[in-house]
Amino acid sequence: MRQAVPTPYWNTNVARHAGILRAVPEGCGDALDVGCGDGLLALKLTGRADRVTGIDRSPEMIARARELGAGHPALTFVHGDFLTARLPADGYDFICSVSTVHHMDFEAALVRMRELLRPGGALVVVGLARDATPADWAATIAAAPFVRITKVLRRAGGPGGMPVADPQMSYGQVRATARRLLPGVHYRRHVLRRYSLTWSKPAP
Repeated sequence: MRQAVPTPYWNTNVARHAGILRAVPEGCGDALDVGCGDGLLALKLTGRADRVTGIDRSPEMIARARELGAGHPALTFVHGDFLTARLPADGYDFICSVSTVHHMDFEAALVRMRELLRPGGALVVVGLARDATPADWAATIAAAPFVRITKVLRRAGGPGGMPVADPQMSYGQVRATARRLLPGVHYRRHVLRRYSLTWSKPAP
């Protein structure tokens, strides 16, 4: 029986890990974590998949991930740009990405994930977007007290040195683009200032 990986810290990205792990298909052979950061989620994925690859273009993050994953033969970390890196053409059974796609060309990233996902496989993207409508702002304002209290109670923190960028796309733009590129995708906006896209690639 595979052992659960303890979580050394909590933040609004880690808050989505449990849902991501639940989405991993049964009998998952190969999983890919796009923008793996310090490797925490990739390490957790080894409890659900036979082989896990994490990719990140930050050399500092990849160095930390390799240190965290030392001694785990099923875990591999790749330093490179997801959009251009050479990855196995036969793809993956599960692909996930947390707070990374706003650092890339969003459409290109979704298209590459779609192409690398094996038929019957699952994709989960957790991301950030900007408020652009009165409804967006109302949701953010309403959630603000809960977000602040949760961060205090959970002692939110994480590894320093993580690359940061402001999201350029609005929630509406993310939703519309995802629905165009991933027919049948499930879009959800979460209270802790994240959205998620969950999609299963149709089997032939």
